[in-house]
Formats: sequence, C-alpha cells, structure tokens
Amino acid sequence: MVEDKKLHIVMFPWLAFGHIIPNLELAKLIAEKGHLVSFVSSPRNIHRLPKLPPHLSPLIKLVKLPLTKVQNLPQDAEATTDVPYNVVQFLKKAYDELQQPMTRFLESSKPDWILYDFAPHWIGSIASKLGIKSAFFSIFTAPFLGFMGSASTLMGIDNSRTTLEDYLVPPPWVPFPTTVAFRHFEIMRIADSFSDNDSGVSDTFRAGMCLQNCDIVLIRSCFEFEGEWIQLLENLYKKPVLLVGQLPSTAYEDGKENETWQWMKDWLDKQNRGTVIYVAFGSEAKPSQDEAREIALGLEKSELAFFWVLRTQRGPYDPEILRLPEGFEERTHGRGVVCTGWAPQLKILGHESVGGFLTHSGWTSVVEAIQNEKPLVLLTFLADQGLNARVLEEKKMGYSIPRNERDGSFKSESVAESLRLVMVKEEGRIYREKIKEMKDLFVNRERQEEYVDGLLEYLRDHRNPKREDAGCLRY
Repeated sequence: MVEDKKLHIVMFPWLAFGHIIPNLELAKLIAEKGHLVSFVSSPRNIHRLPKLPPHLSPLIKLVKLPLTKVQNLPQDAEATTDVPYNVVQFLKKAYDELQQPMTRFLESSKPDWILYDFAPHWIGSIASKLGIKSAFFSIFTAPFLGFMGSASTLMGIDNSRTTLEDYLVPPPWVPFPTTVAFRHFEIMRIADSFSDNDSGVSDTFRAGMCLQNCDIVLIRSCFEFEGEWIQLLENLYKKPVLLVGQLPSTAYEDGKENETWQWMKDWLDKQNRGTVIYVAFGSEAKPSQDEAREIALGLEKSELAFFWVLRTQRGPYDPEILRLPEGFEERTHGRGVVCTGWAPQLKILGHESVGGFLTHSGWTSVVEAIQNEKPLVLLTFLADQGLNARVLEEKKMGYSIPRNERDGSFKSESVAESLRLVMVKEEGRIYREKIKEMKDLFVNRERQEEYVDGLLEYLRDHRNPKREDAGCLRY
C-alpha cells in the first residue's frame, strides 16, 4: 500500500465486552488492509482482550487509559461485567473522566479518524476542534436505531415520546409495517436509560449527542438483511450511513489446547450430534433468582442434554449470588453441565453435538449462532435485546419463550416446551432451517471484505485535507 494511502484510525468502545469485541473485529479487518489502529480502553480491559494474530499485532496498538477513581465504583471495576447493573452508571461517570486523557492522546497521535461508541457524548466535539474526522460506530442493529429515532428524538428535543408507553408500539416515523417494539417488562427494566442517572447523563442523550456531533454513522449490518431500516436511518440522520457487515467473530488459535476448553470438549464429544442445548446470556445479562430457578427446572423437564454457562454474580461486589434448585445438579447429572466460570462460546457453538442456543438476543451471540447454524430460543433481559428478539421473530430466525407481558415472568414448562419446539419438534423446523438459510448473509467473507473496502475508501477520501500530516503513520 502506498504510504499516503494509509490511515491511522482510533477506536474507542464503551466499557462492555458486547461492545469491545465487535470493535476489535472491525479493528482486525481494518488492520488486515494495512492500516494502523489505536484501540483505546482501560488497562484491565486491554489485558482481557482475546489474543491478536501475530501478523496484525504491529498494526493494532492497544492503548491503555486508566479510569479515575469514582465514589461507589469498586476498585478494579473497568467493565460492565465487573459490577451489578445498578453500579454501571458510576462506570459511565468514570468513563466520562477520560475526556482530558483522551484529548491529550488525540492531540499527540494525530489520527485521521476516530470511531466511537454511544457513551462518550463529548468526543465528537473534541475531535472536531482538533481537526479529526469522527464516526459514530453503533454495535446496535439498524432496527434498534431506527426505532429509537433521530438525534433530536434521543435528546428529548422534539418531544415525540413523552412516556415509557410510547416505546410499546412502532413509532410514527417508521413507514413500513413492523412488530419491532418493546414489551412492557422490557422497557420497565431499562427505564433508567431514558432519564438522568448517577452518571449525570441519560443513555439516550449520550447516543443523541454522539449522532449529532459525528461526521458519519457506521452500522453493524448488511443491506441485504435489513435494507428498509438502513434507508430509514439515512432519512433520520441526514448524514452518511455506512455499513461494516455483521462482523462475525474470529478467534486466533495458537495451537495450545486450553485446559478449560479441553474438559468441555471431552463432555461434548460424548453427546450425540445436535442434541445439546447451549444456554448463555452474555457478559451483562444475569437472571433473577426466580428466573434462574425456572430456567433450571425447564432444562430438567425438557429432558434434553444441556450446557449452561451461568453467571451467578455480576462481579465480586454483586450481593445476590444465584443458586440452583435443590437437587437439580444431582437429578441432571450426566445429562447436563452448569459452568459458572469462563467458557469459549464460539468453540462450544461450533461443536457438532450442540443443536440449539438459548440466548438473551445480544447481537454478537446471534451472529455467532448463525455462523454455526444453531437455531435460537430467545429470553431477553436488557438494553436492545427486546428489539433484537422482535427482528428475529419476524424473520422466523428465533422463538421467544412465552412470558407475562407485565412483569416478564415465565414458567419452567414454557422453557421446556420452547426448547423442545426449536430443537426437535416438526413445527419448529422453520427455525432450524431459517438459521441455515441466513448463514451466507451473515458469514460471507467476500461480502464482509466489500463492506470494509467501501468503508476504508470513504475514510481515505474524506479525511481532513487541511491537516498537513494527514496520511502519515504517527506513534
């Protein structure tokens, strides 16, 4: 690559691994093209990143910016996975304290572009003052963004939504029929996202400011999957919307078999092909004690083999430690595994004995399931998961466990019936087949390369021409 064609791009994800990992996947794809990426996060999060392939390590600089100590935020808490849900707002407060160190880093490294997440509402204006182009990179889906609305809607300027009930129906700016809307219990669980919290800024205002102050918007999506929603975003945002593909997860294998994975693999190897239901709810979602009990009893009643990755705590400071029903592990011994530590999700989903996935509908997990052609049973908890589930339901890619609309409660019988429907019953065949049909849309190397090439071409053509040092590699 000619030297003046090379870009230096800074990536600044929110402190949640559901955000960090898609950012890292995009960073790897950019580095594969010979461009330089500065990947910025806190020291502990950088340390917890998956290992980079050796040929990309020189092109991805991992930049550690320590978090300021904030009252009510436990020491060493640097990601949402480290703290209970009600403490995440203090993590946002610590994140906001990175304004000065981030400004100094941008001043000294002089990148061409910065790609940032929904949380740093202050970064767009800083980049603009420094003559650095900025892109709001959303790991959320196009339907979620379209449902949430324009920057002015998110910031509460146009008063198009005045109550939480307004989120229970598709908004008037969506010009096509859709079922994409929150259910009552889903919106109540994230009500704090719409009002000022202990960080001082609501999540919706953060996202609105990020949209308002960026030069372009990047979406983790492909036009073939949700084209009408992407066209809607272009109308809402009145600025360029570029797609980066679905960013399927990749893992660098150094040839060393991890001991943890080895015992899991040994157990999975003993199960019949397509008979195991894998259960996992991501790095943030943690069931309540009642929900954990019904899931456990549902797994037991389903009579299916299962591998359950159960988060009993959200970090060491979480006072509520989940407990399984008395006698559950004894009664399901040999048929199921409950893992309360780390588990290599991509490897588990790739194993031939796994025949389905009970998931929270986080989009990285959805993409990983489609990569491995595993049908989906859906059980939402937080954030964008409810809207993701509506998309998957619409397209017959996933089946949601029936729940009480008001409080979200569900019974073990519904869990068992839903699992058996998607895994083995004839009426659930549509879900098993749809996932296989969708694989080429989500995991097509050629299409993914085209999206990244298109993105890089745009970034090269639209970097700031007034910057004398534009195009040089600077560290």
